[in-house]
Amino acid sequence: MAGSANTARRNDRRARGMPGYWAFVVHRLSGVGLALFIPVHFWALSKSLQGEASLTSFLRWTDTALFKFAEWGLVCLLAAHLVGGLRLLLIEFAPWRGVRSGWIVAMVGTTLSVAILLAALMMH
Repeated sequence: MAGSANTARRNDRRARGMPGYWAFVVHRLSGVGLALFIPVHFWALSKSLQGEASLTSFLRWTDTALFKFAEWGLVCLLAAHLVGGLRLLLIEFAPWRGVRSGWIVAMVGTTLSVAILLAALMMH
């Protein structure tokens, strides 16, 4: 039994050098980040129910540079999670088997491209 536990740990460490492992980590962390954002989003929406003064105060706060940077980070999380999910769907439903490093590189490139494009659009 102890031998199989050691083998599992050794295989886990070996997997950390593979691009597929890091694609998994990015997808998982972006999902956790988005899940943590949902209560904040509902809190922001609740400001509109508390009256015009509360909403106006909140909207004034959202006009800061720190908030704009956080919005860009949220867009990056969304792009990473979307592209990672699409990559998983392709791996799952494509007729071939195995991890394709090219798809992972394409995911990273697409994520960065979408994030930069949306950041540029947000600056206007």
